[in-house]
Amino acid sequence: MSAADTVVRARQSLPARIAARLGGGAVRVFLILVGLLWLMPTAGLLLSSLRDKSDIAASGWWTVFTRPSQLTLDSYGNLFANDKVTHSLLTTALITVPATVLVILVGALAGYAFAWLEFPGRDWWFMVVVGLLVVPVQVALIPVAKLFSALGIFESTVGVVLFHTAFGLPFAIFLLRNFFAEIPRELLEAARLDGAGEIRLFTRVVLPLGGPAIASLGIFQFLWVWNDMLVALIFADSGNPPVTVALQQQVRQFGDNVDVLASGAFLSMVVPLAVFFAFQRQFVSGVMAGAVK
Repeated sequence: MSAADTVVRARQSLPARIAARLGGGAVRVFLILVGLLWLMPTAGLLLSSLRDKSDIAASGWWTVFTRPSQLTLDSYGNLFANDKVTHSLLTTALITVPATVLVILVGALAGYAFAWLEFPGRDWWFMVVVGLLVVPVQVALIPVAKLFSALGIFESTVGVVLFHTAFGLPFAIFLLRNFFAEIPRELLEAARLDGAGEIRLFTRVVLPLGGPAIASLGIFQFLWVWNDMLVALIFADSGNPPVTVALQQQVRQFGDNVDVLASGAFLSMVVPLAVFFAFQRQFVSGVMAGAVK
């Protein structure tokens, strides 16, 4: 060990030296254990959805490892035979997809405007958008309910989509504006010299470069809308609710339909998980790039 290494090591604090020694296999093993514990409820839900309701009532899901004969697909058969639950999945998709697309489209346009267009009060308006990030959903429930009743869209899919779009836009504009602002100015000026207008510049240059941030935004918005229950309970049609409300309505006394609830809950969880894993490569880079400027 050289004299320089000795001096550097002497300057390190005791916690830093301990972290350096444990930075190898021990940390990896610890993180793996934490990940397994984090996934245990999901595994339990999956195994419970593959068991008969009598087995669920008699023993825990971990008994599947000693008696694999408990596994059956009857719960999913009962689930798809339940018209209310299957229709709720379609309703959830009709709410989630438009709410996600609208937030991405409007947020991208507004983010580009705040990043690269000059207009009066631009910075002040952006401060207003940032301030809206801290406004809780609960504050707007009663005023928006009165507004939707006056417009005739209360208890409708359109009302739920508009509510989720409005509350998703502040974060979308904040994220995409910060990401678009990091695009080199020389690249945009070169495109303008080639005759590209603002629309062509936005669609051909900015949007392709903003793919990671847009993917991250899409994941956030999709997960929030798909898993929402509060807004759906208030603004959605009670006769054709989203899947979260439909599963809540399926709860009976003494939980005698736990097989339908388990399979329905796992099925409703698979869709957002599939969306997340489909865009996981762009997720981290988009969040880190758009979070700071």
